[in-house]
Amino acid sequence: MELKVPPVGESVTEALIARWLKSDGSSVAKDEAVCEIETDKVTLEITSEIAGTLSIVVQEGETVKIGTVIARIEEGAAKEAKPAEEPRTVVEQKIEQPPIPPAPRAEAPQPQQPPQPPAQPQEHRAPKDFAPPESTAYPSSPSGRKQARERGEEGVPIFAPSAAQQKGAEPTVKPAAEGAQREVATPPPSVVREEALGRITRKPMTPIRKRIAERLVVSKQSTAMLTTFNEADMSEIMALRKKHGEKFLQRHKIKLGLMSFFVRACCDALRDYPEINASIEGDDVVYHHYCDLGIAVGSEKGLVVPVLRSAETLTLAQIEQRIADLAEKVRGNRITIGDLEGGTFTISNGGIYGSLLSTPILNPPQSGVLGMHAIQDRAVVRDGAIVIRPMMYLALSYDHRIVDGTGAVGFLKRIKECIEDPEEMLLEG
Repeated sequence: MELKVPPVGESVTEALIARWLKSDGSSVAKDEAVCEIETDKVTLEITSEIAGTLSIVVQEGETVKIGTVIARIEEGAAKEAKPAEEPRTVVEQKIEQPPIPPAPRAEAPQPQQPPQPPAQPQEHRAPKDFAPPESTAYPSSPSGRKQARERGEEGVPIFAPSAAQQKGAEPTVKPAAEGAQREVATPPPSVVREEALGRITRKPMTPIRKRIAERLVVSKQSTAMLTTFNEADMSEIMALRKKHGEKFLQRHKIKLGLMSFFVRACCDALRDYPEINASIEGDDVVYHHYCDLGIAVGSEKGLVVPVLRSAETLTLAQIEQRIADLAEKVRGNRITIGDLEGGTFTISNGGIYGSLLSTPILNPPQSGVLGMHAIQDRAVVRDGAIVIRPMMYLALSYDHRIVDGTGAVGFLKRIKECIEDPEEMLLEG
């Protein structure tokens, strides 16, 4: 059986072999995960459809096209390793040797070779792990270089730059003639020196990280993004969770978290401000009459935003359960392209990492993203008195091309009202 890279979406054409979960020649069971691949959108595990012996074709770190054969599985049990061949005895290894002629009585003296001149030193590049003595390195700071000059220790460069590099020119790659070896561009001397000293490590970007970088740049360049801020008193939400949390867990087998309240609040506010739940397509504005909310989830590979479908129709328990299911799929590398596409609005909770305030970036073509932050006890004024309340800063980034400032401020104010009076929101829902 051939193990191929499966199709994972219309726009995905290649995948990176991130990690082999089984070694070459090992036995695999049916439906056992054997390989982990990465695309520019998701990380997936490939499983074996049969039990047998794995033979790896494509190694880790290589990028291949969709449909490429990366391994073969020979059906049946794994082959046993052949025992090492026992060494032969002295008698078995003995072979007949030709008779040795008698040595001559005297040997003629060999003429002495004239002394060879010392070999001229050749230019060579320092090996990767070369660590020159401190006296041959430039001091890293201006004050250090000044002190070295006063002591008469100007320092010697570890790698001499070329004339073009001394003038500030970038290294180039010359086109190689047909049949000749291609010349590889040389990194700047400073970079080579840092690598030789082990002070930096160079790694290629993963497909997901490349995709994230591209999307962020596109978002900044293609939208008129603006951010507005507010803050919400979390006292009522926290009291409600404390009062009903245990019963909620017993009934629904899942904890009552903060995210479900913010999802309900966003659905309520998007109904009042539909332009924030819209997107631009050419010269048209497309308004969505449903709430497919993207919930940002952090993973080892980067930020992933699976979509909570038709969130406006879900109860608090259903919201919590579906968010937990999506997060588990992300952690288990079982998220699919269908789980990530089609969101109309996004919620990002940087507070779980300790963020106090930030400006979230839009996920095109969406026109809005809500940023939640850490809950912090702060002094606020209530009824003319200074009191301590658990407060959270809220940030709404929006596309100013279709969302006016009044709509953005009104939307965030509505979120604040729902969070500070959750019972009213739940009764209306």
